[in-house]
Amino acid sequence: MSHHLDTPLARQSGQLFIDDLYVFGGDGCTDFVMDVNSNITEPNVTPGFSSDARYEFRIHFDGADFEELTYRVAFDPMADGQQAFQVYELTGADARGDDGSGRQVATGRTGEVTEAGNVRVWAGRINDPFYIDLDELGVINAAVRDGTKVDLSKWRSGKPNNTFAGSQVYSIVLEVSHDHPRLRPGAKLGVWCATKLATDAGGWRQINRFGLPMMWPIFWPADTDFSNPANDRHPSEDRNADGKYIAEKIAAVVAANGTSADPEGYGYLVSHRIFPEVMPYTVGTPASFGFSGVNGRTLADNAPEAMFSMVLDSATSSGLDPSVAADMRRDEFPWVVPAS
Repeated sequence: MSHHLDTPLARQSGQLFIDDLYVFGGDGCTDFVMDVNSNITEPNVTPGFSSDARYEFRIHFDGADFEELTYRVAFDPMADGQQAFQVYELTGADARGDDGSGRQVATGRTGEVTEAGNVRVWAGRINDPFYIDLDELGVINAAVRDGTKVDLSKWRSGKPNNTFAGSQVYSIVLEVSHDHPRLRPGAKLGVWCATKLATDAGGWRQINRFGLPMMWPIFWPADTDFSNPANDRHPSEDRNADGKYIAEKIAAVVAANGTSADPEGYGYLVSHRIFPEVMPYTVGTPASFGFSGVNGRTLADNAPEAMFSMVLDSATSSGLDPSVAADMRRDEFPWVVPAS
């Protein structure tokens, strides 16, 4: 699950920690963006992508428990400032596990646009388009942790600040055209991404996963060594594993803030909206990640504000709007802005 922040484990292996997932429509295509390895975790973060890892976009259809389409990206070691990569498409049963090799659909090098068949790919270091004021987050996640009233008066008395201004991440941008047999307009997707590391025994260990933003900072802010097993599991296990915990956390904080006439019912409702933790998106429709609903996520969407509002059952401003990171995104492929 997502964590963008400075943690002991992220410092050791930032290449494997996912910072963000975006899913949105382009011109006759669907775009999937995975960001990893933020330099906010450590000034001397290891450059690039891990050559011992797999970076995967996993796609469910029509609310199915398990994925039927996976795009896997593997990187070679860094050479002359670039990394060669390979993109594989896995379908059916192969899409769900680690044993299938899939079909290679593209090869390329970081920093260069690759086009092959119905896919287009770019990977490299970018200016991070994510924006949030961590002082506000600190107030909110303490209230969720303790089940207490949210007091943002001191925070509101100052000027909101984008803590991530000037930060960089490494991004994988995968674009798949609408002529793909499964990603045609109207297809209802549930998308998540994962990083997996090769083990000494010859298998693969899931290190990190991401479906919805802000999950770890809001619900497990004190777990800085990632001892909670949520990152290891498959989304189909989420509700049984943590549904009750999330429902109770939300019920307690909305009860303390008086924002719901039925805190327990609201907590249950949001828990079922969150889990399984995948990003819903209908192919060919405008993407939007908001308080009223989620249909993918664009680079401009104010995800922290939407998540705060949903968890607290009250419109909660972040004090920031998309303009604070307007220079960190573009309106054509690869959509992101390479870092200089």
